[in-house]
Amino acid sequence: MNPIALKEKAPLDELMLAMDVVDTLRHKELMLAREVEADNREQNLLERLREIYTGQGIEVSDDVLKQGVAALQEERFAYKGPRPSFSRSLANLYVTRARWGKWVTTGVAVVAIGGAAYQFGIRGPELRAAATLPVELQTAYQTVVAETQDPPALSKAEQYLTDGKVQIEHRDFSEAGATVGALHALDTQLRQQYDLKIVQRQGERSGVYRVPDDNRRARNYYVIVEAVTPRGERLSIPITSEESGKTAAVREWGLRVDEATYNSVAADKRDDGIIQKDVVGAKHRGVLNPEYSVATTGAAITKW
Repeated sequence: MNPIALKEKAPLDELMLAMDVVDTLRHKELMLAREVEADNREQNLLERLREIYTGQGIEVSDDVLKQGVAALQEERFAYKGPRPSFSRSLANLYVTRARWGKWVTTGVAVVAIGGAAYQFGIRGPELRAAATLPVELQTAYQTVVAETQDPPALSKAEQYLTDGKVQIEHRDFSEAGATVGALHALDTQLRQQYDLKIVQRQGERSGVYRVPDDNRRARNYYVIVEAVTPRGERLSIPITSEESGKTAAVREWGLRVDEATYNSVAADKRDDGIIQKDVVGAKHRGVLNPEYSVATTGAAITKW
């Protein structure tokens, strides 16, 4: 046999035996605890290891046993994991991606959906409102101005315009939109034409009176009226009640008149059951309020 091969083989065999010694020491750690704690620790370990290998029919020299004990103490054959580092963390994340990947994907999807909802549900409408509302407000105002020269109507339109500009400046787009709607409603009201007629259908009242709470000896008189267009259509008109202060769109309401007017209407109806002079006012296009043909303050009630 080649002498050189023998020289190379021997160190390898000794190395393998030394590694086996280390492995034995690790696996027999509990059994050898007494020897480790004894004063003559190294000698006791050698003797016990020799007994273990002899019992297995393996001949191991003292040099190899000493090499194994020394290697154990130096942790020469022990596996030491890589130290923590950024690159190691990235590698661990990649290896364990199957565990955490679906949660990250779900999280990203939730964030994306939330961002899209904000963009399309909140931010988008805000941007559109900021761009369109100033134009809509000015256009609605100009439409009213083109329709009327009535001072009360113009004053109301100018107030709406001022309010709308302030609301847009403060980015209160919801209120600004409502103000634009109010200008459109004002324009619709200005375009209306109708007569104010006293209601005289069978089973319905033509007039009522009220006793004020603050003066029980006084009476407030009202004739029940409705708005009728030249085509005979009955309109719903926004009326503010002087009793409740609330405004409601109604087809019939009580128009406050003086006592003489109230008594005249009552006498006209008693004559033959028909009120001959049933028209008490007229609303012309381009004006805000009707012109009355009877004595009235224009105050009204909506319930009786």
